[in-house]
Amino acid sequence: MFDEKKESSILGTVIAVSISKKHTFSKENQEIIRLVKGLGVEGDAHFGSTVKHRSRVAQNPNQPNLRQVHLIHNELFEELEDRFKIKPGQMGENITTVGINLLELPTNTILSIGESAIIKVTGLRNPCAQIDNFKPGLLKAVLDKDSDGNLIRKAGIMGVILQSGEVKPGDTIRVEFPQRPFKKLERV
Repeated sequence: MFDEKKESSILGTVIAVSISKKHTFSKENQEIIRLVKGLGVEGDAHFGSTVKHRSRVAQNPNQPNLRQVHLIHNELFEELEDRFKIKPGQMGENITTVGINLLELPTNTILSIGESAIIKVTGLRNPCAQIDNFKPGLLKAVLDKDSDGNLIRKAGIMGVILQSGEVKPGDTIRVEFPQRPFKKLERV
């Protein structure tokens, strides 16, 4: 999964931050966003300690919100650029990153961003059919299979806020891995 010698030196960068007050698919880019401990991104529709995703609220509105913040790696947009023109925030992420393979991070990885914000990675975003309303064919493009036939979800990762702080484009992301053995990311 990761080279142990390089684990302590993984750094990435925030290239965009985005929010939407309503449950829209895409989010608008901002100059800065504020992450609030235990709640999520201030001003975003998914802000709160309990689940805010509509389908999950319908199942059980008292579930803990493990999807307080959504991160996508800009490298995904580059991978898809021959078929889809996607800009940061358009796939519903709050933080667009570069330089970290988010999909290979283990569960419970800690991401320290900027001066004080800290996120704990909870799992993979599970892309839904809404993604094809945004760009027809995109759902198939963000799902893949590995050599064993297992489903690969490429639409980013989700996390919870451990420490409040402001996040803006240009901020450094520092990665701190959990104790071994690493637990592979699953959908949340």
